[in-house]
Amino acid sequence: MKIRLSFLLSLLFITSVHAQKVYDFNATCQQAYQEITKLKLVKGESWIEKAKQQNPNNLIPVMLESYIDFLTLFLNENPAEYKILYPRFSERISILEQGPNSSPFYRFALSTLRLHKAASAIKFGKTWEAGWDIRRAWMLLKDNKKSFPSFTADDLYYGTIQTMIGTVPKGYKWLTNILGMRGSVTDGLKTVQAFVNSNDVYAKIYAHEAQFIYPYLLFYMDNKKDEAITFIQQKKLDLVNNHLHGWMAANLTLNNKQAQYTQQIVQNRNLSNEYLDIPIWDFEMGFVKMYQLKPEEAIPYFERFLQKFKGNFYVKDVYDKIRLCHYMMGNTAAAEKARQMVLTKGATDSDADKKALRDAKANYWPNLLLLKARFLSDGGYHKEALAQLHGKTENDFPKEEDRLEYVYRAARIFDDLGREEEAINAYLAAIRLGEFRKEYYAARAAVQIGQIYEARGQKALAIQYYQRCLDMGDHEYKNSLDQRAKSGIMRCKGE
Repeated sequence: MKIRLSFLLSLLFITSVHAQKVYDFNATCQQAYQEITKLKLVKGESWIEKAKQQNPNNLIPVMLESYIDFLTLFLNENPAEYKILYPRFSERISILEQGPNSSPFYRFALSTLRLHKAASAIKFGKTWEAGWDIRRAWMLLKDNKKSFPSFTADDLYYGTIQTMIGTVPKGYKWLTNILGMRGSVTDGLKTVQAFVNSNDVYAKIYAHEAQFIYPYLLFYMDNKKDEAITFIQQKKLDLVNNHLHGWMAANLTLNNKQAQYTQQIVQNRNLSNEYLDIPIWDFEMGFVKMYQLKPEEAIPYFERFLQKFKGNFYVKDVYDKIRLCHYMMGNTAAAEKARQMVLTKGATDSDADKKALRDAKANYWPNLLLLKARFLSDGGYHKEALAQLHGKTENDFPKEEDRLEYVYRAARIFDDLGREEEAINAYLAAIRLGEFRKEYYAARAAVQIGQIYEARGQKALAIQYYQRCLDMGDHEYKNSLDQRAKSGIMRCKGE
């Protein structure tokens, strides 16, 4: 009788403990979230501790702790930190599963941790594991939207996953097919856009995150690069005191050929030691200086990045840029030393790293004039880039690969200067010369023609050139260019 009574009391105790668990995104938790999403992680952690003291059974602090680990891993990619922090995602998932499933935050918090875990896994080469976590997050969000249709916090992640799945390149399509996930660029973007522009309470709480994600989707998925930059400016995002927004803006402006703007963002950021120390700032400044044809200034930034960065993404690419900087300066010994580092350091998870390794193995040294034109063009110095090519024709370059790069480079410069017909003709020449070669120029030329026709509203022609990119065989940047082409086709079809 005593044993039965104690067993019943134990059950009552366990039930009461579980019943005490709550999801309360209160003012203290909101303050913690605001600090974390500025990359003030230590300050955010202190607010989390305060929230725990206020209510030890509140599960929102558990979700917020996951943000700290995720941002640390995603931005710094330190293998030593990964061994410690990555297992915590599963531990916290188990804790969150103890919460009341009658709360809309139950599935939402679990999906957030699944996405944190997946994004961290991708950084460390665990693609398959990441795929399953993304699927679990996706299913949790779908179920939550059915159970709590007025809970708008789901929309940010739901729309983002929907957009990303819709543009998975052929190289990874097997994964989404196995996982049974289908997406839509158009529907996903509409969902995220509505959330970003909403006055809903959760849209306000999650503003930092939404304003970080949405420009990326505009830029890469919707090909509205200028609109993404305009969004940053119109929303008057704090690029000085919010390092997450500053990093996003620096990355997008650099990839939008606005090196001068990138330099301004990096140099004007708040230098307080309150922020997570990330080497990406040196990475960005290295590219800025290289694009300005100041290789002697670029190299120290690249070297500082490599000293601080513990991950593998873009390591080969950065060593390759050091190689090219020394090459521009005429220091062949230092350039060769950097080439050797490309062969031995880093990994090949990114297309840029794959190209760096391919060039290093081939002992490829580009035409110096074309290299300078490329860097000036990539930095947004279009007139200066065109001046490099002034008086030159395709026949001035004996090597086939140089003739191909010349017409492609001229096309990109014409395109950036708004000289569309000249750009199209040069892009067509690049396709003619390079469609069956390993360089990326022909595939990128097809994408660029597609984008010109799409902007003109000539969607059938745009689809034709996007498909031409997809039909090309193996080449540099295959996955990323296929993703751009597929996004273009889906946009043109309204999918």
